[in-house]
Amino acid sequence: MSFAVPRPRQGGAPPARRRSPLGAAIVAVAVVVVALLLMAQFWTEILWFEQLGFSQVIWTEWITRGLLFVAGFLVMGGAVFASFAVAYRSRPMYVPSAEQATLEQYREAIEPLRKVVTFAAPVLVGFFAGIAASAQWQTVLMALNSEMFGETDPQFGLDLSFYVFLLPALRSIVGFLMAVVIISGIAGVVTHYLYGGLRIGPSQGNIPRTTNAARIHIAVLGTVLMLLFAANYWFDRYSILNSAGNRFDGASYADVNSVIPAKGILAVVALLVAVLFLATVFRGNWQLPAIGVGLMVVSAIVIGGIYPSIVQRFQVTPNAQELEQPYIQRNIDATLTAFDIEDVETQNYNATTEAEEGALRADANTTASIRLLDPEIVSPSFRQLQQNKQYYNFSDSLSVDRYEIDGESRDTVIAVRELNQDGLGADQRNWVNDHTVYTHGYGVVAAYGNQLGPGGQPAFFEGGIPSEGAITELEGDYEPRIYFSPSTANYSVVGKPDDGSEPWELDYPADDADGGDQVKTTFEGDGGPSIGSFGSKLLYALKFGEEQLLLSDRVTEESQILYDRDPQQRVAKVAPWLTLDNRVYPAVVDGRVKWIVDAYTTTNQYPYSAFTQMQEATTDTLTLQQEGAPVNLPAEVNYIRNSVKATVDAYDGSVDLYAWEPEDPVLKTWENVFPGSVQPLEDISGELMSHMRYPEDLFKVQRSLLTEYHVTDASDFFSGNDFWNNPEDPTSDATVSPLQPPYYLTLQMPGQEESAFSLTSTFIPGGNTPRQVLTGFLAADADAGSTEGEKDEDYGTLRLLELPRDTTVPGPGQVQNIFNSDPVAGEQLRILEQGRSTVLLGNQLTLPVGGGLVYVQPVYIQSAAGTSIPLLHKVMVAFGDEVGYADTLTEALDQVFGGDSGAEAGDADGSTEGEAPEAPVDGEEPVVPEDPTGTEEPAEEPTEEPGEEPAVPTGDLEEALQRAADAIQAAERAQQDGDWTAYGEAQDDLQQAIEDAIAAEQAAAE
Repeated sequence: MSFAVPRPRQGGAPPARRRSPLGAAIVAVAVVVVALLLMAQFWTEILWFEQLGFSQVIWTEWITRGLLFVAGFLVMGGAVFASFAVAYRSRPMYVPSAEQATLEQYREAIEPLRKVVTFAAPVLVGFFAGIAASAQWQTVLMALNSEMFGETDPQFGLDLSFYVFLLPALRSIVGFLMAVVIISGIAGVVTHYLYGGLRIGPSQGNIPRTTNAARIHIAVLGTVLMLLFAANYWFDRYSILNSAGNRFDGASYADVNSVIPAKGILAVVALLVAVLFLATVFRGNWQLPAIGVGLMVVSAIVIGGIYPSIVQRFQVTPNAQELEQPYIQRNIDATLTAFDIEDVETQNYNATTEAEEGALRADANTTASIRLLDPEIVSPSFRQLQQNKQYYNFSDSLSVDRYEIDGESRDTVIAVRELNQDGLGADQRNWVNDHTVYTHGYGVVAAYGNQLGPGGQPAFFEGGIPSEGAITELEGDYEPRIYFSPSTANYSVVGKPDDGSEPWELDYPADDADGGDQVKTTFEGDGGPSIGSFGSKLLYALKFGEEQLLLSDRVTEESQILYDRDPQQRVAKVAPWLTLDNRVYPAVVDGRVKWIVDAYTTTNQYPYSAFTQMQEATTDTLTLQQEGAPVNLPAEVNYIRNSVKATVDAYDGSVDLYAWEPEDPVLKTWENVFPGSVQPLEDISGELMSHMRYPEDLFKVQRSLLTEYHVTDASDFFSGNDFWNNPEDPTSDATVSPLQPPYYLTLQMPGQEESAFSLTSTFIPGGNTPRQVLTGFLAADADAGSTEGEKDEDYGTLRLLELPRDTTVPGPGQVQNIFNSDPVAGEQLRILEQGRSTVLLGNQLTLPVGGGLVYVQPVYIQSAAGTSIPLLHKVMVAFGDEVGYADTLTEALDQVFGGDSGAEAGDADGSTEGEAPEAPVDGEEPVVPEDPTGTEEPAEEPTEEPGEEPAVPTGDLEEALQRAADAIQAAERAQQDGDWTAYGEAQDDLQQAIEDAIAAEQAAAE
């Protein structure tokens, strides 16, 4: 038996290369790393949502996005690939020609890449198409889960849900399919041309320019495209009802009588052209579709463009008021309904400008509640008097709320003592301190809105560490620890094993605490995902780029990780379908500190309603101080409802959404999408209800619209001669003054039975008129009551006072000029500025009392440099042309109203001792202002001429300024020492010095 040795094959394929184990290992490691990085982003999000109980939100969004991406990818990618494949496989055996000889060079050049392009191009365009499709997840879900509005549009008689929910989805589908057909058509045409199925050169006898396969392919694509054009034109008819116009939004006379019929005709023309393309599949002649396309282009120009322009210019423009009137009325009615301003209680208010003695007697309740504490100014006072430690802080903009104290509802200014790790020294900043020790803020601080403490400081009724005061007594030791707040950006690792070890989270400093000067605690809530397992540690270490999460002994089996701690951020994540208000405010409710967030359902698809730029409407002094809106606002809306009130627990971060407008069709649609995510109104406790208030952004949008839409007659609206403006903030020193913000006040409107917590704003004439008189006053009833699960029947009522057109009541800007030019007030404020104190003008409040309008503005002073405390120095009051300037609001009102206003303000009894202990910042003292004149010795003593009354009893201007500076120093020293008798004497000396300085300046001028 023999074995033949096989001869080696000549020219055979080379043996396959062995794969390198190292290469395979690198690939495997890379795959694992990528998978871990993806899990660190996606799985941790799932854990976050599951911990909050909103996992269905993230899963619904991701699944919908995923399905839409796959659908978009397959439709676009499949169509492009099919177009490439059909064109290539049906390529002809062409007859050589000069054109084909040139193309042959290109074919040879791209042939090695043909397969790559055939697969890569569809994948690439499919990927981008999938991304675009997935972005429409909210549109698709609303269309599939839509609720009826129960109202029809005035043109077609369709339920409004068609326009708000279904039409946007249909337009998106048609637009996407048009893109698919056009891109796949381009791919097919290029391939047919490259491989000879389509010729564009000179005609060669009877040889057709397209092969049968190319003709059928292109004709089918043309047919589909024309059908989509027809659908697009047909849907345009409905979209016109939501179009933006120059004078008003919605379909105008020309739109209804020319554009809408034109769109219908163009849809029919497109269908006819589609039939002509379809005929080409069988007849093999391109003349008919070419004529059809030309006819459609001409029709679009003539019927869709020229004809409506002729109607507008020659029929509408000469008779615009008569012809547009019914369509303007449609716009007015739709706008009033869409923005919930159709039931505004309007009354004519013939305001007087003559201040009479006792005029405020009937408005005693409103007068007693006038707020003197400006929440935008007193934050530094809260910091200096209640911050306690540098690692705490208060927001620059405090909140106005109301609490029942001693059986009486009181307007208050409230703030949360938030964690501020930036206040720690550099030697204190390390991973352990940042993430496991300094984990939370502590307590709330509240002061009366209409009363002041000694020396013009806030009168605190809740504060100190540990917290003490009226709220603590009312709530019975509420949970003061603040783990979740707007300024808490860092993540924290909380919780420790139950092994008897000492807590390590710093709770608050207390010199008399057992075992030292710090009280420590351990978080005991359910506030974040568990991070006890190795897998969770690994994922979060990758997510935050912190290896300490894997290595630190502080991360135990009982640990939780708290992140995304901003209340607005948490609400935005669990309810991505809501638009959030710019403001979030705290309230102590049922023994917990809750952050309350107002949320809106909005759309820009409401037929005939006016479009409003939300960013523009909601921007005012307050939002600019916050460096722009902190939340994402839709570009424009023409429908809005405050459908949801959200709360975030400051201790454990739990989020609750409550259906505030349960009948809102948009809310009901989203409840169909996310069943159970929104709790019913009945679940709101009575105590929480008492802190619900009318939202600021909604009010700003409504007041912006009411500048025009207080005019409800179409004819008057067309003329526009009674349009208003929202006034600019007179206290702003910006180059372009922002709008004056609305203010929360407790007041009794004319005709109202009793005072109510309200949100207020004013109006001035519109247009380019220099007249800045007051034309209107708007108040929204902001008090939701205190009944469990039931809003007060008056909540949300808008009351509008319209002043006569010939009114002479000054507006906010004019009043500020009156204040500034007043010989007493203006001069004293200027002297204070010269004394190197900073004068801060508080919010200018407007109140309809005494038969007219009273303006109240607190005046604060603080040191011009260094650490400072704004202290209320004076109060300015205006009524008509009368001005009051005094130490208290009561005195200023009496000055204006003939010596006796007939009512007393909250400061009638002078300053009040705070009911809460102070907690000043350790190691930080207010800076005493420098000598305003730059000299240390006073000028020489003045002399008096015999027989003359001395105009300046103590000397010249320089000496008086020196005494003013000395008085300010003495006042601040007395305040630091708590010697309020000495403080009062220093204030008297300051007042005398200012008066002497004014007299000296006048004498020098003479």
